Amino acid sequence: MPHMWWVVAASVVVGLVAAYLIWTAGRVERLQSRAELAARALDAHLLRRAAAAAVLAERRFGVELYAAARIALDASPDEREAAENDLTRQLRSVPLDQGDPDCGAVIAASRRLALSRQVHTDLVRDARSARSRPLVRLLRMGRGREWPRYFDIDDPTLTVPADVPAS
Repeated sequence: MPHMWWVVAASVVVGLVAAYLIWTAGRVERLQSRAELAARALDAHLLRRAAAAAVLAERRFGVELYAAARIALDASPDEREAAENDLTRQLRSVPLDQGDPDCGAVIAASRRLALSRQVHTDLVRDARSARSRPLVRLLRMGRGREWPRYFDIDDPTLTVPADVPAS
C-alpha cells in the first residue's frame, strides 16, 4: 500500500497527457474546418463582386471590365488569383460614383470581399501554425485534410474620389 501513490500519480499524468492530446486534435480539426468555411465564404464574395462588376460593365463601362468580370466568374481554381487581380485592376481604372446603385453594389461587394479575405488569411495562418507544431506532425493529427492555402490577391477595396459626396 505505501507505493500506491506512484500508480495514482502515473494515472493522473497519463490522464493529463491524454486530455492534452485530445484537446490539441480537436483544436487542429476546428481550425481546419474554420479555414475551409472561410475559403467557401471568400469564394462566394469573389463571385458576388465579379457578378456586380459584370452588371456594372454591361450598363456603363463596356468590354474590358465585362471581359475581366466574366474571366473571374469562369476561372478555374488555378487561374482564380490572376483573374481576380485583373478584375481589381480593371475596377480601379474606371471612375466609380457611390451614388450610382450599380457602382455602390461593386464598392460594397469589394469591401465585404476585403473583410472576407482578411478573415480567411487569419484562419489559414492559425490552421497552418497549429498543423506545423512538432507533436501534431508526429502524431499526424491533420492527415485527413489538405493544408489550407492562402488566397493571394491585391487589396480589393475600392476608393471613391474625394469630390464625389458619399451617401
